Amino acid sequence: MKERILVTGGTGYIGSHTVVELQEAGYEVIIVDNLANSSVDVIDNIEKITNVRPIFVELDCLDYNGLNNLFIDYPRIKAIIHFAASKAVGESVQKPLHYYRNNLVSLINILELMPKHGVGGIVFSSSCTVYGQPDKLPVTEKAPIKTAESPYGNTKQISEEIIRDAIISEMPINAILLRYFNPIGAHPSALLGELPNGVPQNLVPYLTQTAIGIREVLNVFGDDYHTPDGSCIRDFINVVDLAKAHVIAIQRLLEKQQKQKIEAFNIGTGHGLSVLELINVFERVTGIKLNYKIVGRRAGDIEQVWADPTFANEELGWKAVETIEDTLRSAWNWQLFLKEKGLQ
Repeated sequence: MKERILVTGGTGYIGSHTVVELQEAGYEVIIVDNLANSSVDVIDNIEKITNVRPIFVELDCLDYNGLNNLFIDYPRIKAIIHFAASKAVGESVQKPLHYYRNNLVSLINILELMPKHGVGGIVFSSSCTVYGQPDKLPVTEKAPIKTAESPYGNTKQISEEIIRDAIISEMPINAILLRYFNPIGAHPSALLGELPNGVPQNLVPYLTQTAIGIREVLNVFGDDYHTPDGSCIRDFINVVDLAKAHVIAIQRLLEKQQKQKIEAFNIGTGHGLSVLELINVFERVTGIKLNYKIVGRRAGDIEQVWADPTFANEELGWKAVETIEDTLRSAWNWQLFLKEKGLQ
């Protein structure tokens, strides 16, 4: 019998790619999503890629009773990957209370229900934003957790603290915190990618929508940072590489006999790329000249951050392998697929 994994936010960008990798690794997947920032059509595309249709339950993780009933309806869940959260830095500055309610209460509900239903492990979708503007680059897992630059970043810090405190209290679970850097790109099939509802809050979908003519201009927020070209520097990681890290984390949780353990891993490439450099790479691999302009800095943005992924490479046996060229090419192919299907 296949081991059953619950994926919250599983129709979202990172979640859907992770469901594919889990199914291809032989797990049975149950997806919970409220479809606030995704589409149920994603389920069809997951099935096209894997020839397996995941179980899907439309449900908000703020609904405690609904979650409790889900665990009753689908027993034998071995572990949870918790993606379900609001995730845009800029939006979180404008809507802080929404972010605190959505991101924290959903996690608390899940943690309270795990021991009640015998679920022993959780992989938490965290972020490099927990490091704030780091004192030293690249960032290791031993870097201090700095004051958050945004409500979004603060919810990730608080969520990690909640998980840690729950485990210290001798709750019988293990946890792995995966601190993502900047996921971009799409599945090589071009059947899955980043498709936020409304105006994209993240760089690459806004970039591809500008390239195809949906958006008039791409705003680059600031060219006066202390970086070589003045724009922010990020560690851009391919979303499929990131998804594979979750499968390894799940395997690690299921193999662990000792409970009450928490581990954190940086999931990045180990290389920083500026926003302007990313634009240049996109123009080179697609042959499309982007219409972009420099505007003022955006509240909550960190100047520069990239990972030291050595611990994840050595301890998890995971490594980012996709090139930035192939990653941006996949994002463009996804945008072309959306246009062909009339989805944008």
